Amino acid sequence: MFGVLRNSLTRAVSSRSSKYVPVFENLGGKLSTSSDSQDPSFTQMCEGFFENARSYVEHRLLTKPDPPGYRPEKFEDKKHRIKGTLDVMKPCADVLSVVFPVKRDNGAFELIQGYRAQHSHHRTPCKGGIRYSDDVDIDEVQALATLMTFKCAVVDVPFGGAKGGIKIKPSQYSQVELEKITRRFTVELAKKNFIGPGLDVPAPDMGTGEKEMSWIADSFDMTLGYGNMNAYGCVTGKPVHLGGIHGRISATGRGVFHGIDNFISSEKYAKFVGLEPGLTGKTFIVQGFGNVGLHTCRYLHRAGARCIGVMERDGNLYNEDGIDPKELEDYKLDNGSIKGFPGAKMTEENLLEAECDILVPAANEKQITIKNAPNIKAKVIAEGANGPTTPAAERILIENKKLVIPDLYLNAGGVTVSYFEWLKNINHVSFGRLTWKYEKEANFNLLASVQESLENHFKQRIPIHPSTEFLTKIAGASERDIVHSGLEFTMERSAKQIMRCAEEYNLGLDIRTAAYIVSMEKVYNTYAAAGFTFT
Repeated sequence: MFGVLRNSLTRAVSSRSSKYVPVFENLGGKLSTSSDSQDPSFTQMCEGFFENARSYVEHRLLTKPDPPGYRPEKFEDKKHRIKGTLDVMKPCADVLSVVFPVKRDNGAFELIQGYRAQHSHHRTPCKGGIRYSDDVDIDEVQALATLMTFKCAVVDVPFGGAKGGIKIKPSQYSQVELEKITRRFTVELAKKNFIGPGLDVPAPDMGTGEKEMSWIADSFDMTLGYGNMNAYGCVTGKPVHLGGIHGRISATGRGVFHGIDNFISSEKYAKFVGLEPGLTGKTFIVQGFGNVGLHTCRYLHRAGARCIGVMERDGNLYNEDGIDPKELEDYKLDNGSIKGFPGAKMTEENLLEAECDILVPAANEKQITIKNAPNIKAKVIAEGANGPTTPAAERILIENKKLVIPDLYLNAGGVTVSYFEWLKNINHVSFGRLTWKYEKEANFNLLASVQESLENHFKQRIPIHPSTEFLTKIAGASERDIVHSGLEFTMERSAKQIMRCAEEYNLGLDIRTAAYIVSMEKVYNTYAAAGFTFT
């Protein structure tokens, strides 16, 4: 029976190896027969990607041997257990919708709608950002929570997925009003057990940042978390002086950079799309110059790539000779907009379809659709945002030999560094503090030992002079160094896991399916190790 299953799937995979054919419509993808397949909801997109990988995951789980000591079971029983567990992994476990009043500065009262979804409790706490946007709805929140579960799993962060949002446009509210809304929403979450260092840990997202996270931490500390020494671990993305961590603000953008670098430095994947390996000299365009887009630009620029276009809500900038991200950042901070930036020209051209090597959609979901996908000329689409590419659009891109590096993996830098911050809060000590002086003395002792050995051998004085690079590191790793190193290692290790999976099943350029396979199996193994049973 196992052999029949293995052979049938192997034949299906092998038939794609010579010329890649997307598997979405062939292996149970939900959207293939849906009337909404051309314009699915965000939740449908996530469910469809899940189903697309599911057949591969079932095959892997059915054919690999059980761990030592595992109770033997009949094939049909094992098949039902695997199917049942995967069914449990698909929907959101808990969804909270709240409405509360807030008094505006002009004395008027307004009802505020807020949401929080917890997709999975296979690992706790749950983890996911809170966004402030007038586009927030329950579908978006559930989809993002689902994505967070598998995003955490693919980079080995031991959290379940969650997401929250408040349906407001932040620019239309004063700082006082935003603080009232944030603190009241925190209380609503606390009353329903949707926040806590061991329950559910929010983070910044679109429209929120350090300021909102500090309000959340303070509100929780004064209410449900009163007397809990770990109370400030209820949220990440805080200012450093309130328990935040160095490198959190730039973490998502830095993760995007490392993810792009891992794939574009691979000779195999660079050759797939007709590029030379490495970032040096590559051109890129970024959609969205917020936190993720800005830091992605900065790190790609430092690595030798050239930013030729930036897309924002208030206009698009283009300069074939390159746009300096730091100069554009300073201009936007001074003027509140990228319009009029002297280092590039404003253009009406749709830069999503412009000629470049790397396109980084770092704005909203569903930006690349079946309508514009055939016109996209970029060879690499790096998903800095959540869900920017619809399934139908991705099929077109892959058929056109475009490499789509999926959000599931690529923008996981934020949650990775959030995990580091959470650990710091729970451990109550910053990274490096206990070892800085020891490392510094050990490095100097190493130099002295080398010098002494040489002088004893050659019977003359031989001074050892450390290099400039060694001198910068001789004092030991700072918290920022440790965070950056941990993030780079995480993104590199996860990329290798995804690449191995894609190669195992001859998935070609379908990196998203490979990432889902890897993450779904990890979530399943957590359920299995815990002895998950159905009642």
